[in-house]
Parts: sequence; structure tokens; C-alpha cells
Amino acid sequence: MKSQSDSKKAAVLGTGRRSKLPVIAALIAASMLTATGFYLKMGKGAGPVKAREAGISKNDAGEFAYPVSDFADGKAKYFSYRASSGLNIRYFIMKSSDGVIRAAFDSCDTCWSSGKGYRQEGDSMVCNNCGLRFPSERINEVRGGCNPAPLTRSIRGDQVIVKTGDIVGEGSFYFDFKRKG
Repeated sequence: MKSQSDSKKAAVLGTGRRSKLPVIAALIAASMLTATGFYLKMGKGAGPVKAREAGISKNDAGEFAYPVSDFADGKAKYFSYRASSGLNIRYFIMKSSDGVIRAAFDSCDTCWSSGKGYRQEGDSMVCNNCGLRFPSERINEVRGGCNPAPLTRSIRGDQVIVKTGDIVGEGSFYFDFKRKG
């Protein structure tokens, strides 16, 4: 049996029994902070740029013009467009490792109803719902399944051109979450 002086000595030296609750709480908090940081780093926490607010020009023909130079780093840039119907249609544009500027909706034929879209890992786009990976060179080349749904784009001079009619016409299917059921 410990004497009173032994108990005081253990308390002063920090060798007595303590609750593990503070340690567990600290580990949980650290895990949450790490997960939040990872989520934001993947570009999903900040959300897509609204095409009209990004300083991207829209001409009289209903086309958005993005400078080709914006995609030189090979990183997918995410955008959104709010259609007159109220649908918020998300898409991304990137330069693939083979040097081609590609565009796709942040959705697919299979996992569209999850609304989770894609994240970039290296030279691949990864479905945030099912985890399938797609090499950047396949974007705009392969349609169907869980491939990022192609968005028609063209290059005119030093501009990537995306028509608002294509965004709405091709993209409405993937972002009309009312039709889930």
C-alpha cells in the first residue's frame, strides 16, 4: 500500500496513474485536422471556380475562353456554371501528359448521383465515389462507365473555347439530382 508521501511524490514526478481520455481526444483531433487538410489539398474543400467570376471571358457567341497558358502545369482546374434552370454544372479542364488540353464534367455515367466528382492524383483523375483511376490521356477519348464525362472543347489560337450550350446541353444530365430516384 502506498503511503501519502509516495502518492505525493508520484504526483510531482508525473509517475502516477492518469486518465487516457486527454490522449485519445488529442489523437482524434489530430486525425480530424489531417483529414481536413487532405480534403482541402485535393481541391474539393474550396469548391470550383464560378466561370463568370474567374475573369474568364465570355463572348457574344455564348462561349467561355480560357487562356491555354492557364493549363500548362497539368493540374485540373475546376469550374462551375449555373444554368438558367438553376442547375450548377461542374467541369474541369486540364492539360494531359501527352500535351492535349482536355475537358470533362466533374461526373460520369455511373457515379453521377453521388455528386462527388473527381480529384487529381498525379497524371490520373480518381472518382471520389468508387475510387477508379483514369489516365489524363483518356479524358475526352473514352465515354461511358465511370470515365469523366467528356465536355466538348476546342482550341482557337491561344484560347480554350467551351460553349455554354455544350455545358448545359451535355452536362444537365449529370447534375440534375432530382432524378436520382
